[in-house]
Amino acid sequence: MRITGTKNGRVPLERALSKLGLASRTQAREWILAGRVRVNGDVRTQPLYPVNPEKARIEIDGVRAAAVSHVTLLLHKPRGVVTTSSDEKGRPTVFSLVETDVPSLHAVGRLDLATTGLLILTNDTRLSAWLTDPANAVKRVYLVTVRGEMTDALVKKLEAGIKDEDEGEALRADRVTLRKASGRESHLTVELSEGKNREIRRMFLSLGHEVTKLKRVAFGGLELGELVPGAWRELANEELLAAFPGLPVTGYTYR
Repeated sequence: MRITGTKNGRVPLERALSKLGLASRTQAREWILAGRVRVNGDVRTQPLYPVNPEKARIEIDGVRAAAVSHVTLLLHKPRGVVTTSSDEKGRPTVFSLVETDVPSLHAVGRLDLATTGLLILTNDTRLSAWLTDPANAVKRVYLVTVRGEMTDALVKKLEAGIKDEDEGEALRADRVTLRKASGRESHLTVELSEGKNREIRRMFLSLGHEVTKLKRVAFGGLELGELVPGAWRELANEELLAAFPGLPVTGYTYR
């Protein structure tokens, strides 16, 4: 995939290796500093050396680097699974659920331990960067259950914006629909276009309502549908482009 916007198609060498899907930027930097990377026949030891990854001949340990095919997956994340590649407490990770040999696979944003639902995994760093850029306002939709009775007045507060006093941060939902309310608990649908850390939980807690269930059911034009917890499927390029019509890309290549 090529995303427009880089000057003359050039990016720092460490970024080029990452965007080719060959390594993380940290690993790429280590390779470059160790003298393992050549560009057009010359060893380059500066991670910020400008290069056009689509035109330059890049070699690692004498072997020409080829772009890895871009793969994007949609996973139904279960409760109790962490969104990291490894966990010091030995808890299962989303990557342990995916049986694939795709290199450099990473999650687009995170869902916390107790949150379930739609999670995108990809090895395309440019795609994940675009999807998580607040300027692109990609919509996320969540089903939320909270303790206690929510009212229309409180819903309006969420849409107008509230302040998390503990963090000193402004939080706001794009749209909130109150589906059911009782003295015991309330059920809502919440739409966001910016993925701040634990935003929904903090938002409701600021109003005195603890979130007891949280499930993401849509991300842009992608929907969770009937996918069961722990299951995943690979997204075809046509589906991905249709789900995110503002994505400024050309030339998607999938395996």
